[in-house]
Amino acid sequence: MAYGFLDVAVTPAVKAVQQAQGVAHMWEGFLGHREFDRFSDGEAEFIADRDSFYLATTSETGWPYVQHRGGPKGFLKLVDDRTLAFADYRGNFQYISVGNLAASDKACLFLMDYRHRTRLKIYAHAEAVALDADPALTALVLDGPGGQGGKGTKVERIIRLRLQNFDWNCPRHIVPRFTESEVAEAIQPLNERLAALEAENARLRAQVEGVAGAAG
Repeated sequence: MAYGFLDVAVTPAVKAVQQAQGVAHMWEGFLGHREFDRFSDGEAEFIADRDSFYLATTSETGWPYVQHRGGPKGFLKLVDDRTLAFADYRGNFQYISVGNLAASDKACLFLMDYRHRTRLKIYAHAEAVALDADPALTALVLDGPGGQGGKGTKVERIIRLRLQNFDWNCPRHIVPRFTESEVAEAIQPLNERLAALEAENARLRAQVEGVAGAAG
């Protein structure tokens, strides 16, 4: 069985560097073989919980381009165990990613969970699909979280990604970061305790003032 993701990533040039660095033996007969060419329930749950990802494409001149995509959790849809899709909204009218995909359908996605220091990297073949070309796909992508975008946004097309392989990265060097909602959730017990203490303080102050008033 092949490794999957590394079968794509490790080119002859990469192998040459591995040999020069003395680590080529680590990948010969590697015991952790896995194809990773189907999304399991674990990947499905991880993808559904993401509110952003990074999309890398390459132009016909060979230059890579990385674009950040964001939206409500679930805006990147799992169509089936080998297909993802998301709505492509009107942006700054540069169309670099879409143009690159017209030249080469090869794409790489990085899905980050900074809170838990986890990342999922995906090789896929991507294509731009007109909204009326596949009504069922369009309906699926535009339904639910992230489907319709914010006020004033316009969906121009659907980007469909057919999985080649994926892999999980180790947490090393991933700096934990937290979203506004995650911070709010974490400090909610503190806010509740603060509110209770303020209420108790106000009650005690009223009692002290009442006693002082009675004594005067």
